[in-house]
Amino acid sequence: MSAPTPEERIAELRASIARHDDLYHRQAESEISDQEYDALKRELADLEAANPLLAMMDSPTQRVGDDRNEGFQSYTHRERMMSLDNTYSGDEMREFTARLERELERDNLTYVVEPKIDGLAVSVTYEKGHLVRAVTRGNGIEGDDITANARTIRDLPRELKASGDVPVPDVIEVRGEIFMTNEEFQRINAEREELGLEPYKNPRNLAAGTVKQLDSSIVAQRKLEIVLYGRGYIEPVESLPETQQQFFGWVKAWGLPTVENQWSATSADEVLAAIAELDALRHSLAYPTDGAVVKLDSIALQRTVGATSKAPRWAMAYKFEAERAETLLKNITIQVGRTGVLTPVAELEPVRLAGTTVSRATLHNRDEIARKDIRIGDTVLVEKAGEIIPAVLRVNLDKRKPEGVPYTFPTACPECESEAVQLEGEVAVRCPNSECPVQVRRRVIHFASRACLDIEGLGVAMVNQLVDQGWVKRIPDLYHLDRDNLLSLGKSVEKSTDNLLAAIEASKTAELWRFVHGLGIPHVGAAASKDLARVFGGLRDLVDATMDDYIKDKESVISGIGATMAEAITGFFAETHNAQMVDDLLAAGVAPEAPGAEGGGTKFLGMTFVLTGTLPSLTRNEAAEMIEAAGGKVSGSVSKKTTYVIAGESAGSKLAKAEKLGVAVIDEAKLRELLT
Repeated sequence: MSAPTPEERIAELRASIARHDDLYHRQAESEISDQEYDALKRELADLEAANPLLAMMDSPTQRVGDDRNEGFQSYTHRERMMSLDNTYSGDEMREFTARLERELERDNLTYVVEPKIDGLAVSVTYEKGHLVRAVTRGNGIEGDDITANARTIRDLPRELKASGDVPVPDVIEVRGEIFMTNEEFQRINAEREELGLEPYKNPRNLAAGTVKQLDSSIVAQRKLEIVLYGRGYIEPVESLPETQQQFFGWVKAWGLPTVENQWSATSADEVLAAIAELDALRHSLAYPTDGAVVKLDSIALQRTVGATSKAPRWAMAYKFEAERAETLLKNITIQVGRTGVLTPVAELEPVRLAGTTVSRATLHNRDEIARKDIRIGDTVLVEKAGEIIPAVLRVNLDKRKPEGVPYTFPTACPECESEAVQLEGEVAVRCPNSECPVQVRRRVIHFASRACLDIEGLGVAMVNQLVDQGWVKRIPDLYHLDRDNLLSLGKSVEKSTDNLLAAIEASKTAELWRFVHGLGIPHVGAAASKDLARVFGGLRDLVDATMDDYIKDKESVISGIGATMAEAITGFFAETHNAQMVDDLLAAGVAPEAPGAEGGGTKFLGMTFVLTGTLPSLTRNEAAEMIEAAGGKVSGSVSKKTTYVIAGESAGSKLAKAEKLGVAVIDEAKLRELLT
């Protein structure tokens, strides 16, 4: 077959890039790595440069990607929101600084180097110091109005701080990035896999997908973060600072969250040294950083240099190459989750990657294995997706052994041998047997955990024994354990047996929210369980609730419970065995303590607390438990409705916001005094 002509290859590249742009910007998904995508765009740019008659104004090389989605109102940026040219080459970064020196006829330019956080670009508008709007980049001219979702971000202030040294403009568009920390990414992905859904491949996809949720109550459950570091439209223009570094100081003075690190450089060597320092630092950061951004410091010179149709000519992104390694795929094992999802895991010959030894990697699901044709015995390329989760990218077919055969995904649960099923709309294959021992073990461990019923003595080892003996097949069986059976588990176990039975008995009257959380309802964590407990006051009332109890006229009835969560709750109890589980718990004598019930605390009823900083002797969870036991509510953000902010050492922006709003600030000692 003959090689394609330049015209044919340009058409192929434009179509391919358009497809990947749609996946990345609108669906928060990606099939190829950033490096592979950037290579496609570089090839297209080179072909267009060599064939100028084939260049087009609407080529992907001449415009930014478009992240606008249906369901959101569009809003026009007062000043265009551009993308950044990027490079993976130190030589190209040197050429960038050399070009600026030539054009400006100066060799003493100052540059600013900042971390490039891998998230979703956003423009936040403040008028007279008040937050009025948050808009995605969109197509650079107009983007999606995501104000409702942005307001759920705890560290995004509603008002800018005013000070004598730093003016607050009448109008300013502050540009930045919405992102998700590595820890939150891992938490949500684990939950998603338990539900049989495709896990997000990196924190950027998850952050972008969260921002574009139409239900802001779902957004509120996911801990989005934001950093602001750039500017768009500003009025009056005279309030514009002189340098990028000065603007960085203004952003901090206004109380806006911004990047942790910034370097100043006056030569290409210093720029590259700063990038190397960031490269060494990035693995220790709490958020995904995929490169560095180098900016000309002088704002007047930025204006002189100008911009292309898609990117400023005074800034360049240097992107870090993802760390990859080849290794042997020794085996594929199947893990069974709490909800029965069968998750394939690659067992690898250990290899060093991104500072850690990797011996296992996710294969996501059956379809992923088939699409990549992954076989046991293959040599595979492994990458830490988003620098967090090891994933198998592809097989090195040149090293495939002749005896390698396509992997056959199990048709039955490897634990209980029940026939596996794939539910409509799911990518996951799951075991449908609710009494599958591994599912039972995981459900009971969750139910008894400190986050739920906190049953002392009912740890992993004991749960495994109870399930293996066949004494616990469902959660309610815990309340029917036979003392003589437990005594048969070993010698000198009388005291531990009696302690365990006493702990199980005591759990019958635990707080209602602990039971709600312990049931394992999809999407319902501790915070939502507390909201449900406050509203319904009993397990049976929760089972009998309908969608009308949650959503009326398309609006949430219960704060924090949106349509997606409401459907998950009602769907959970629509399954007969789940409703029966509640009936059996109640029949076993379970009598949860509702908020404000006799015996429960009422001292803090109607009061809202916010915790910030490190307390002298209490963890945040311990402090929160004390407050909630007294009938109070713990919130993650400060507002005018906050009763007290409890501040410890190294208190951050929440303390500053409390002081600005006039909210009372107390310490741990005062909290203990209020509780007496």
